[in-house]
Amino acid sequence: MDNIFNIAFLTALLSASLRLSVPILFAALGGMYSERSGVNNIGLEGMMLVGAFAGVVGSYFSGSQWIGALVAVLSGLLMGALFALTTVKIKINQIVSGVAINLLAVGLTSFFYRALFGITTTPITVKAFEPINIPILSNIPIIGEIFFSQTILVYIAFLLVPLSSFVLYRTSWGLSIRTVGEHPMAADTVGIPVNKVRTICVLISGALAGLGGSFLSLGQFNMFVDNMVSGRGFIAVAAVIFGKWNPKGVLMASIIFGVADALQIRLQTAGIAIPYQFLLMFPYLLTVIAVTGIVGKTVSPRALGKPYEK
Repeated sequence: MDNIFNIAFLTALLSASLRLSVPILFAALGGMYSERSGVNNIGLEGMMLVGAFAGVVGSYFSGSQWIGALVAVLSGLLMGALFALTTVKIKINQIVSGVAINLLAVGLTSFFYRALFGITTTPITVKAFEPINIPILSNIPIIGEIFFSQTILVYIAFLLVPLSSFVLYRTSWGLSIRTVGEHPMAADTVGIPVNKVRTICVLISGALAGLGGSFLSLGQFNMFVDNMVSGRGFIAVAAVIFGKWNPKGVLMASIIFGVADALQIRLQTAGIAIPYQFLLMFPYLLTVIAVTGIVGKTVSPRALGKPYEK
């Protein structure tokens, strides 16, 4: 226990928690936009997986992790466009369509990885993002290592939170998103193009989920392996609910899930006499608790999951 309750362990835990919360935060912010407009996007898992794969492909063939991240965003946009086509335009059930996106992503990434790189005994490694030490701030004891010695994608993820708050609550576009998600008929009567707003929000969710997936392959592991997202897309959906469809709430929920994930990893490496299966279960157990409403009542947008007919 002395190996756990010390400054070094807690500093490493909190630093890892921030990193592990980032892919969830990217996807959850995207899911928040989609659900605020009335589209229930459980396809975040598949969009993240495609983003993780595309990031590796882009980085491998270009030699630049920035190109890899851009390719990941574009791939997420493509998956988002497919999801918007099926749910907003064709009006297929959103849950069914989300499940189909997830299954499609598993098959596509596995097939194209082997088509491009062959069947290898070890994953292909690529150039990834390196931590950036912010001058002066990174030298602050404890705080510097936790907050100011991270990769650029970590800083971008956290900057998106106040930006999303501004967009949702301080702009006419944000008002349109919230109106479409609550009262689409009323929005339509005042000239707001309901399905166009929903389509754009789904595209945003796809782009951010793709970027979140690329963080896994370019910001943590510098490689791609099958199904490497490992449920983080579903955790992101839970983070949206847990965060009550609010950017600040989504941030706090993502950090909580990040802490849970980091804690189970650290406890395993510390040699705690607990079966590792129980430790692996901890983040997902927290996810189940979050969506059951035990931690507090949540009220979703009224039009969530309901296709709109003009």
